[in-house]
Amino acid sequence: MTQDLVQSLPRLYLTAPSPCPYLAGRLERKMFTQLAKADANALNSLLTQSGFRRSQNIAYRPACEGCSACISVRIVAREFEFRRGFARTLKRNADIERKAVMARATEEQFALLRGYLDSRHDDGGMADMALFDYRAMVELTDVDCQLVEYRLRDGSPRGRLVGVSLTDTLEDGQSMVYSFYDTELEARSLGTFMVLDHVREAHRLGFPHVYLGYWVRGSRKMAYKSRFRPMEALTARGWEPIEKVDPRAR
Repeated sequence: MTQDLVQSLPRLYLTAPSPCPYLAGRLERKMFTQLAKADANALNSLLTQSGFRRSQNIAYRPACEGCSACISVRIVAREFEFRRGFARTLKRNADIERKAVMARATEEQFALLRGYLDSRHDDGGMADMALFDYRAMVELTDVDCQLVEYRLRDGSPRGRLVGVSLTDTLEDGQSMVYSFYDTELEARSLGTFMVLDHVREAHRLGFPHVYLGYWVRGSRKMAYKSRFRPMEALTARGWEPIEKVDPRAR
């Protein structure tokens, strides 16, 4: 990062307190800023490395009083080993093809998203998402991003769409901004498969990291993230092995 970019960071703002979506009985606040069009990619990389996440043209990170449960995590892709369980997941999904496409929302993607939300997150902040909202989430950004589609080879002309990831390309890796999949195919472990596929792609592209957003202590929804080792967590001392943050992490 250039010194000029650091000096030109945009102004930061703070949201009002609201109920935490991960830990019952707690309040959350977020620090956020706008990703300016002129340097959106460079700024997105810098802020992601500093613990921010992206939503459209906004970068944000938790700024909760008295709570530090949300921890930014990233997979160390260049050192990642596909252990036996992960190898089985890849083999189980060998009939699925990945294709990176332009960040353009489709009704087919949205139908898959609605099924995912209704099944897994019917009480979350995205529960009432409409096609217009999904299009905004995908398309209203100046950041270098893409949609990665996962299609099952089922004999149809294009294949059945079973998973999608909105993925940013950073200077040091890929960031999985948001992903969703067909929850009826539970035996395939599609969520895990898509993460593993991003690790494979990072290997292919020579990227050292895959960013997974926040790992939240005490949240069952986020517990899966700590399975992908080696993993680093962002602390006050910088990026460190997640075991230093919480020895109980598995």
